[in-house]
Amino acid sequence: MSRSHRASLGARTAAGAALALAASAAPAFAGFYDPPASLPSANGALVRTESQGLNATPGKATRIMYKSTDNNGRPVGVTGTYIEPTAKYSGSGARPLVVYAEGTQGQGDSCAPSKSLESGYVGGTVQGFSAGYEIPGINAILDAGVAVVVTDYIGLGTTDRLHTYVDRVDQGNAVLDAARAALKVQGASVTTASPVGLYGYSQGGGATAAAAELQPSYAPDVNLKGVYAGGPPADLGATMTKADGTILTAVIGYAINGFVQSDPNLKTILDAQTNAAGKAALNEIKTQCVANSIASFAFKQTKDWTVSGKSITEVVNGIPAAKAVIDKQKLGKLKPTVPIRIVSGTQDDIVPHPQAKQLAQDYCNKGANVGYVGVVQFLNTGGTAVNHLNPIINDNGDSRKWLLDRLAGKSHVSNCAILGILP
Repeated sequence: MSRSHRASLGARTAAGAALALAASAAPAFAGFYDPPASLPSANGALVRTESQGLNATPGKATRIMYKSTDNNGRPVGVTGTYIEPTAKYSGSGARPLVVYAEGTQGQGDSCAPSKSLESGYVGGTVQGFSAGYEIPGINAILDAGVAVVVTDYIGLGTTDRLHTYVDRVDQGNAVLDAARAALKVQGASVTTASPVGLYGYSQGGGATAAAAELQPSYAPDVNLKGVYAGGPPADLGATMTKADGTILTAVIGYAINGFVQSDPNLKTILDAQTNAAGKAALNEIKTQCVANSIASFAFKQTKDWTVSGKSITEVVNGIPAAKAVIDKQKLGKLKPTVPIRIVSGTQDDIVPHPQAKQLAQDYCNKGANVGYVGVVQFLNTGGTAVNHLNPIINDNGDSRKWLLDRLAGKSHVSNCAILGILP
């Protein structure tokens, strides 16, 4: 039995056990996630709220829906959770706020972080199983007396559209408008004077970097002080190529499905390029959370989904209209105006290291204040995502302290001058 087959079998077994455990554990969320026919005009305006009970979370939670703007300039309702910490903030000035942008959850509505935060996991074989694996990181920020708002991103949880996975504008806008919405939650201690930080890894790192780029033009009112962008998929084309044939092959499907929704003209183009297996896979992925996707598609290759036998990325690169959509997602074209910490594992086996370091270089070239960290990794973990996840575990404390220092008003010295000699 090959390594990839054993890994795939193990992933399916683990995910299957998790599905069985959670099959009857899905909370009822009534109609909270159904956006109304009309939305407020202001970005970040609250649409609705309700009290939310969270297990083992040091704070009082409020489920929120707020208004944002999608990549086509249309109003959209976005959900999330605001958490007022139990701990006092020991620093001077107003209590800070962190927008926590979570890593990959999936594309199904049951994958929304605001749902898995409730009990640590949610869903079943139909809805899709989702685990709140970011909860420890969120709790650590709350323990510092810093308020947290978690965004579900556009389309994740809400029933009116698909989640537009790794879409630069959708994610950046959702993150920034979450900061605006948090200030309006009844009983929240954060105010317009509160320093704001953004924290995200993987998909979340791409989202926070996008938000940092968009903030000067889209949300200059957000009192942004620092941004952590770990493992960011800054070059989506390179990331799709790297992820193909790994434990997370399905993330390519998440991205394609979202782009087709945003630009329906792509559907006709891609329909002609995908075979029956590809169409079935993309359709199945629409309702899956990441655990289900691993069970179904771990170590599969997207060349088996296309008429030509080429990978999805090769197909996209050969179609100018499709390639233009992917190229629009590239980060690094705009300058963040606050310090930004970029962290990447040197042998990341899902989100390639060279493109993350290039993002740091692109920001440096624009005169941004960059704190780049290359986490040295000596072993190739072969698409199992071990090296991709390693920095969020080993660097989590340092990155959190870095962001808290920015929120406390401490200065940061960029390491752009020595970027070339760093790993």
